[in-house]
Amino acid sequence: MSADSKAGNASSPSGINTYPQRTPRFWHGMRFFAVLRLLARNHFRVHPYRWGMVFTVLFCGVINSVLSFLQKCLFGKKIEAVSLEQPPIFIVGHWRSGTTYLHELMVRDQRFGYASTYDCFAPHHFVLTSRILPKMFWFLLPEKRPMDNMKIGFERPQEDDIALCGLDVPTPYFRLAFPNHPPPFNEFLNMEGVRQNDLDRFRWGMQTFVKALTYAKKKPLILKSPPHTGQIGILSEMFPGAKFIHIVRDPLALFPSTKRTWQSLDNSQTFQKPHHRDLDEYILRSLVMMYDGFERQRSSLDPNQLCDVRYEDLVQDPMGQIRRIYDELNLGDFENIRPAVEDYLEKQRDYRVNTHTLDPEIEQAIAVRWSSYCEKYGYQVTPVSGTASQSEDSSQETI
Repeated sequence: MSADSKAGNASSPSGINTYPQRTPRFWHGMRFFAVLRLLARNHFRVHPYRWGMVFTVLFCGVINSVLSFLQKCLFGKKIEAVSLEQPPIFIVGHWRSGTTYLHELMVRDQRFGYASTYDCFAPHHFVLTSRILPKMFWFLLPEKRPMDNMKIGFERPQEDDIALCGLDVPTPYFRLAFPNHPPPFNEFLNMEGVRQNDLDRFRWGMQTFVKALTYAKKKPLILKSPPHTGQIGILSEMFPGAKFIHIVRDPLALFPSTKRTWQSLDNSQTFQKPHHRDLDEYILRSLVMMYDGFERQRSSLDPNQLCDVRYEDLVQDPMGQIRRIYDELNLGDFENIRPAVEDYLEKQRDYRVNTHTLDPEIEQAIAVRWSSYCEKYGYQVTPVSGTASQSEDSSQETI
């Protein structure tokens, strides 16, 4: 029996909230011809029940093309002239490791800006439309995310790789459009074997989005996206002096939480009817690729550019860990943001995590294939039948 058929409760999508049909998908931020290219790359193998979404994405693609042209006419030269006096801070780590929880804590500091959900869903024109359209179309978002019970909104911090989807820039997230096909752009998990034209496109997309965000926010940025974990080398080249906060988590909690997330996103973002047959293998392989790239590239950074955090320590002592991050990365006086962090933590006190049960074969696979990760970051994985592990499927993670 394959590993994917023996994932225990972690493989069941039960309890996952479904997206309403009205809710925007990642692809609704693309321009018209970019949507056509995405469909053509996948030979238009769209499931019949998803053609309605295709037509809405194409319709939005026309609107995005027009608004993109208007933004370029009105703000293009100003955005291009933006000078990044302070490079971004990037929060990195595997999916479901606590990157969003950490992001939410860090952006309590009003000195920093961030990419909001609207910015990422409208990357071609958010400078032009962010003051109007989110207020007009607030009802398009559901109250809760598909993978958990966390409230969402256009103003909440979001992952910039979603913006890269809208910009038609190579990212592993394009797997979500056609999850039954071989995953595209997986080389961007460790930046090995990346074609030059794809690399150039990635550079253009990141620089364009960061400049537009900096112009709109008038602040240095704190960004987060799990694929950046294996991209710290090129990001430090593109943004000299950039700093990185890297978070890790117990693999026995990481795996089932990641699987639940991919299942929910596959179901909500896809143009197909996902079968999930290769999902366990994809998760196991992706972490290995991501951390091969991360560990190889981190040696190129100065010590004061990178800070490691354990999710368990962050949950146990969030104030102490944020203070340590500020000290290690020289981000200023933590006391200035202490009240805002305390207020956020107080509002999260009633949050309840989900629990999952892992099959022993999956635990064994984690112990063997993720052994380097476990040894490096101090996690012991001893396969035990029916071990329940908690995940942060809530305000503490997005994707």
